[in-house]
Amino acid sequence: MSKAKYVYLFGDRKAEGNAKMKNLLGGKGANLAEMNLIGVPVPPGFTITTEICTIYNEKGRDNAISLIKEDVTNAIAHVENIMGMKFGDQKNPLLVSVRSGARASMPGMMDTVLNLGMNDNAVEGIAAKSGNPRFAWDSYRRFVQMYGDVVLGMKPESREAEDPFEIIIDKMKKKRGVTLDTELPAEDLKEMVLQFKAAVKKQTGHDFPDDPWEQLWGAIMAVFDSWMNERAILYRKLNKIPDEWGTAVSVQAMVFGNMGETSATGVAFTRDAATGENMFIGEYLINAQGEDVVAGIRTPQQITIEGSKRWAKLANVSEKERAEKYPSLEESMPEVYKDLFQTQENLEKHYRDMQDMEFTIQDGKLWLLQTRNGKRTGAAMVKIAMDMLKEKLITKEEAIMRVEPDKLDELLHPVFDKEAVTRAKVVAKGLPASPGAATGQVVFHADDAEKWASEGKK
Repeated sequence: MSKAKYVYLFGDRKAEGNAKMKNLLGGKGANLAEMNLIGVPVPPGFTITTEICTIYNEKGRDNAISLIKEDVTNAIAHVENIMGMKFGDQKNPLLVSVRSGARASMPGMMDTVLNLGMNDNAVEGIAAKSGNPRFAWDSYRRFVQMYGDVVLGMKPESREAEDPFEIIIDKMKKKRGVTLDTELPAEDLKEMVLQFKAAVKKQTGHDFPDDPWEQLWGAIMAVFDSWMNERAILYRKLNKIPDEWGTAVSVQAMVFGNMGETSATGVAFTRDAATGENMFIGEYLINAQGEDVVAGIRTPQQITIEGSKRWAKLANVSEKERAEKYPSLEESMPEVYKDLFQTQENLEKHYRDMQDMEFTIQDGKLWLLQTRNGKRTGAAMVKIAMDMLKEKLITKEEAIMRVEPDKLDELLHPVFDKEAVTRAKVVAKGLPASPGAATGQVVFHADDAEKWASEGKK
């Protein structure tokens, strides 16, 4: 009897999986495999199947690890061979990311760990190899914070609780008299790592793990745990996603958007997810990593010149200021932009649907970290389906099936009068949680909204 396969490799334009294997590899793992097969630049890695998540939840950590330990060890060796680096090495260390990926898209619901494999030896090796100590220590402090939050349970559980890592960062910036993390020098980041580790010891009673393999197994199991976190459970209930599906885990070689002015990270859509307009849009940040684009700490820049000019008009930013302070990727890195534009065109044609992508630019080279069919509003859903039909990308039957009956209700929601909006005084801006327009008291926390609704407040 053949051994069950729970770990699937990808990298160097080869893959053991494909886009049709979402039930087993999750959406992320299946698409990472597929992108490799069609020649998109993707960092090598491997995916642990959703079946292990189910086994983990039913039979526990030790049972799950025993089934995949040998295969994960071999999979890391596969990544080492492609990258020419060694996991846990002092001079040429391989760092990896650990990400979740269920078969149904669940944006932002589960957890991610970046820069795994970093420790006191690795940071020196990376600093020496890159010639950029600031980048090395920035990656280290990010790793300790992410691992502390996701794996060691230090993420604040209530809105009253303060993140111990953010307190340390704020104090360090105040001491330096700066406003952005990117303005802190390597010496401050080094001190920050020491303070982060002290915070871990104080809150958990244990030293921060230095062994890369201990770090890796901790992160993999934490991703499985995140399948059962509160926000993921509520999201599944809302979207009718069964608990028993579980999540896959994808482990990839790290590529870095925080190596300096020739590196960046970003998100992009092949069409406008709000309106359905056939326009490539997205945001990016130079010298950034992971969640920086959506964290709200720095103002993201637009990918295209057209998108950048539209943003500037809405933000009351002059063309001179826009071009100097907030240039588009098309302007700041034209060659990388050409590669990204061609890649997004290829992906949309291949998947025959609007794509939501995550990318990293490391020292002027583009890497794709994810693609998936993008979430969209009801209005965008109808427009994209009709446009793709006219473009002969999909059939009439497919266009009809792309229109979800539940989402048509969004088209009936009240909206602000366009002329009235131009006269309105803007007091604050944010990301919309639902379509349409509303009036009433502003609520900043979901539990407050629920409480106020039960009390009859409007």
